Amino acid sequence: MKVLLIGEYSNVHATLAEGLCTLGHQVTVLSDGDGWKNYPRDIDVSRSPGVLGGIRLMARLYALLPKMRGYDVVQLINPLFFELKAERLFYFYDYLRRHNKKVFLGGFGMDWYWVHTCTYDKPLRYSDFNIGSAVRTDAEAERYQNDWLGTAKEQLNKHIAQDCDGIITGLYEYHVCYHPHFPEKTRFIPYPIRLPQTSPIYRTNNGKTLIFIGINRERSTYKGTDIMLRAAEDLERKHPDRMQLIKAESIPFAEYQKMMDGSDAILDQLYSYTPSMNSLLAMSKGIICIGGGEPENYEIIDETELRPIINVEPTYESVYHELEQLVLHPELIPELKRQSIKYVRKHHDYLNVAHQYVDFWTK
Repeated sequence: MKVLLIGEYSNVHATLAEGLCTLGHQVTVLSDGDGWKNYPRDIDVSRSPGVLGGIRLMARLYALLPKMRGYDVVQLINPLFFELKAERLFYFYDYLRRHNKKVFLGGFGMDWYWVHTCTYDKPLRYSDFNIGSAVRTDAEAERYQNDWLGTAKEQLNKHIAQDCDGIITGLYEYHVCYHPHFPEKTRFIPYPIRLPQTSPIYRTNNGKTLIFIGINRERSTYKGTDIMLRAAEDLERKHPDRMQLIKAESIPFAEYQKMMDGSDAILDQLYSYTPSMNSLLAMSKGIICIGGGEPENYEIIDETELRPIINVEPTYESVYHELEQLVLHPELIPELKRQSIKYVRKHHDYLNVAHQYVDFWTK
């Protein structure tokens, strides 16, 4: 099968491509590497800053059009699959539709169905846009609402979702936003993770529990990193002899991994029900996830035994309490590390996930 994966979020397409290639498929990843994270890709379509950057990107994409045709499957990471205004992406989507056999849409992150559903329907107890029945009013959430609701982005998302051959959702949260609208062509497939070939790295730090947190200042409040960071810093001041906090701020993926290696736990995604790609990567290395591990996360993958994730409510008090329990009870760490690796191997192994994609694409 000849496959074109367009766009990137947190290494999803690059990892999926590895799995598909191992299974014998011919795969091309065309993306901007998810910006400063700089994930691997075959064809780079990064945009330089400013108006001229948009003009240069448009010119490059037009030149690349002959390389975007003749595929059995094209998958888009998001309705905004190139860093252009939504109005300009209608042309590229329609071109892909005409010149390839099948086109699929990823429900992997920020789009109209996510923003609208969480803002108005509120099927989740909490999300990036609601806490219970209350709509979040932080500046970042409102910016995304203004971006997607009643705009060309909304029109583009609806056009692609209605027209494409199928929709793949990567988290429980995204699935409950797409599946009610498109039950016949939406399928949940777990994110792909390539497990390390070597044994987990363990650091020794005078008996301290090592806690890792990745910080993207542009989305800190929106993702709850600000609350998690404050709780961790307060706890480190309270227990300096028991805990050390490792902070990685807006750095490329390769450097991020090196800083994370050997940690005991990672703080990630306060408002999520499920572990993200970063959390799953950490878990594959035997690092405990403190974040999204709601019952719905385990139900959608039919997991009834493993419970490796330390679930937290979206509050400072919950993060502080759960983190302190881990720091004060380090005897819990070895079993949670073991379960974390087993969980990722069982549900997220990149080859098993690639098989699931091929099955969905062909059916």
